Amino acid sequence: MSEDILDPHATRETVTVPLSSAERQRETALRERFARFWGEATGQPRAIYDAFVAGSPLAEGVTVDAVDHDGCRGWWVRPDNAETDRAILFLHGGGYVQGTAAAYRGFVSQLVSRAGLAALAIDYPLAPEATLPAAPNAALAAWDWLVGQGFDRIAVVGDSAGGGLTLVTLARLARRDEGPAPVAGVVFSPWTDLTLSGPSMRDPAVQDPLIGREYLQDCARQYVGARDARDPLASPLLSDLRGLPPLLIQVGTDERLLDDATRYAARAAEAGVPVRLEVWEGLHHVFQLDVAHLDSSRRALDRAAAFLRHAFAS
Repeated sequence: MSEDILDPHATRETVTVPLSSAERQRETALRERFARFWGEATGQPRAIYDAFVAGSPLAEGVTVDAVDHDGCRGWWVRPDNAETDRAILFLHGGGYVQGTAAAYRGFVSQLVSRAGLAALAIDYPLAPEATLPAAPNAALAAWDWLVGQGFDRIAVVGDSAGGGLTLVTLARLARRDEGPAPVAGVVFSPWTDLTLSGPSMRDPAVQDPLIGREYLQDCARQYVGARDARDPLASPLLSDLRGLPPLLIQVGTDERLLDDATRYAARAAEAGVPVRLEVWEGLHHVFQLDVAHLDSSRRALDRAAAFLRHAFAS
């Protein structure tokens, strides 16, 4: 599949990416690795999660620098060929209860090295210590910090809960009357519905090797706090989606959040948003992390980078 079909301004487009028999074998072996890792891991859950995510290697030609200014904390992840006036705001996953920008540096480096763009991966307040609207407000503050640093061409990217937070942030920015508009949004396996109403949440045919409905239910309860899970700040699926920038959504078929992605893509298209949905057969939640093991992970990141390059060139 060539990059020239990755038009960020096309109307709704859905692509199903098949899994080859050789790649299926690699996926099976990787799931066995997952089972061993989670079965043998000891320590605090947040540290274990960070160790899992940090398995994505740092790409060559990328530097990382800590940021802690004006309430914005995280890491710059910069390829050597990065544009100076363009940036990605990256929002990490972890169910809103775990995850750090530091753990995600390798994964972010894999994307930015392909896209030729610098990314600011931020730390935002986690539940249960902080509840809504702390994380969305932190994401918006990081956007404003980037604008204050002179960046006026910015895309927002995130995975899982960070993908949901990405879509919340884009919806909030769409309601603003001033300042630069987002260039694009890219989300990997986004969590868009904290009410957990998607059919894939209970479908026995979905064999998600990483997350279950009970885990998501507990994360949602901690994150929402005194608010309702139907609040658009929690569930971007229930937001006003008009005015969003071009979106790329990638999701695997073997994950509880499959319908979070497909339903959001349908609603975005109905709202007039250019949206490209890629459904990758037989793959697990945020499979893009596994660049060291799966050709599909590398291809998906290639396509995401191509989408971003097209969006910034438009």
